[in-house]
Amino acid sequence: MSDPFLSPATPAEPIRLRTLVLLRWFAIAGQLAAVVVAKLMGIAFPVIPVLALIAAAIAMNLWQGLGPMRRTSARMAVVHLTFDVIQISALMALTGGLANPFALLVLAPVTVAATSLDTRQTVTLGAATMILISLVSLFGLPLHDSTGRQLALAPVLTLGHWTALMIGVVFFAGYAHRVTAELQATSNALFATQMALAREQRLQHLGGVVAAAAHEMGTPLATIKLIAAELADELDDRPELQADAMALRDSAVRCAEILRSMGRAGKDDLHLRMAPLRTVLEDAAEPHAGRGPAVEIRADGPDIRRDPAIIHALRNLIQNAVDFAASRVVIEAETDESCLTVSIRDDGPGYPPALLARIGDPYLTSKRGGAQRAGYDGMGLGLFIAKTLLERSGARLGFDNGGPGAVVTVRWPLDRIATDARAPLGANPQHRF
Repeated sequence: MSDPFLSPATPAEPIRLRTLVLLRWFAIAGQLAAVVVAKLMGIAFPVIPVLALIAAAIAMNLWQGLGPMRRTSARMAVVHLTFDVIQISALMALTGGLANPFALLVLAPVTVAATSLDTRQTVTLGAATMILISLVSLFGLPLHDSTGRQLALAPVLTLGHWTALMIGVVFFAGYAHRVTAELQATSNALFATQMALAREQRLQHLGGVVAAAAHEMGTPLATIKLIAAELADELDDRPELQADAMALRDSAVRCAEILRSMGRAGKDDLHLRMAPLRTVLEDAAEPHAGRGPAVEIRADGPDIRRDPAIIHALRNLIQNAVDFAASRVVIEAETDESCLTVSIRDDGPGYPPALLARIGDPYLTSKRGGAQRAGYDGMGLGLFIAKTLLERSGARLGFDNGGPGAVVTVRWPLDRIATDARAPLGANPQHRF
């Protein structure tokens, strides 16, 4: 199932205007502090133009502060960050160019852009930053100390500083963009996992709701049936009304039968908190039993927790095996004194060796080679969801090749998964009539 809102290609949402304004206030405070310290040290530079540039940043912040501090659009974020790059670059040009020890701060806007904007906007802002740095290196005004001596870097150091800033633009922007994309992908995948688990739990609890409804409605339906039968007996002289009473009685009987059937299934779901290992594996494999490859279960084990999260996770692992199997999937289980081990093997092409270390990461779309089985449409989240849910249940997973296709091994400590079928079910729920 594909969902564009959970795609890793979706760009990060633009940052809030409040964040941009707050970052600019910090920059303004630092710039003013640098001006004061430089004057105290007797360093000569064009003070009025420098203060004018700082005042422009203050004016920008004050203007933005007049409106509501809401999340801005991507276009407005680009405008704000472009303003910051130009303002910082102009300050550098007036205060020594690349010889300014604070020249590294010109990398801040493009780094912020990489965490909140898409690739195209980040590349555009990065290119603008590199152009401005190059112009500053060529046309920056030198600084002078209190004796009038020019403070300047040697040409080779200027070239080295320029190169370092160029590399910094690419490195910081690329690194920040990659980390943000991975965090966003993981967050989206965890959200999809929670949704899948919530769905399984709702399906499980639905049976209990049906059972309760059947129990609660049994008495009113019995009353309707009784009254309808008595009315039918008393309306012998009015056949048309007697037929209506008989139809009402028959409908009440039909409703009672339907609710009795549903309630029986609901009670089974409500009370089935444990099941034999083979039953749980059959439940997990059932949706994929008729999709092509034969699914063979070889499992004789203890009663285990019938947890919807565990069933859903095993179902995802079995689906992945069926999707790429040539003709057969084998599910085996072994139990020793301390562990329960379930292995799922297929006879497909196996995992690409280069991806084995990354199996279970979200959006790992480079699955095993070959065409996917008809009817499959995924987001690359199946193995991630399965791994997350099973690890939360106390299991450890292993992914490998052999036999001849892929092998997934799930191992639980026995005390985390096994249950005692002879244990009491607990108190029955109390109902008010």
